[in-house]
Amino acid sequence: MSRIGNKIVTIPAGVEVKQDGQFVTVKGPKGELNYTINPEITMHMDGTEVSFTRAAEDKKHRALHGTTTANFSNMVEGVTNGFSKTLKMVGVGYRAAKSGSKLTLSVGYSHPVDFEDRDGLTVEVPDALTIKISGISKQAVGDFAAEIRAIRPPEPYKGKGIRYEGEVVRRKEGKTGK
Repeated sequence: MSRIGNKIVTIPAGVEVKQDGQFVTVKGPKGELNYTINPEITMHMDGTEVSFTRAAEDKKHRALHGTTTANFSNMVEGVTNGFSKTLKMVGVGYRAAKSGSKLTLSVGYSHPVDFEDRDGLTVEVPDALTIKISGISKQAVGDFAAEIRAIRPPEPYKGKGIRYEGEVVRRKEGKTGK
């Protein structure tokens, strides 16, 4: 039984949901998101409540049921409040700078690493060691944050690298001398 799939998503005031067959559009104060529901999943709208049902009880349909409900819930949350992730840089000489639509990272390579802004995402650099990514799509925010983190993931010996805010890096003991 899918606990997440059986949850009812409540539509807040100011959010408009349109369904055209399997294509769903969610429009809110922060923007508009689209999603195509799998044909095996059925969407039911009842006023300000939306629920989903599945065609069968096998493993594939249970997984699709929960995924569809979670994705729709994230769309409603995104157009209402938005999502954000904060990255912290730890290391001597590591810094981030934002100029125009380009994010430049200096993370110990012989060259700076540049990223162009993505559509629908806002990238801010409040200080030289912090990067804040925000937008209405949870997937787009998470993907871009993971792409930046992959440039220099935190290493376990000195803890240097780019990490999510609040991420705990397990530290290892180095080699012992004679």
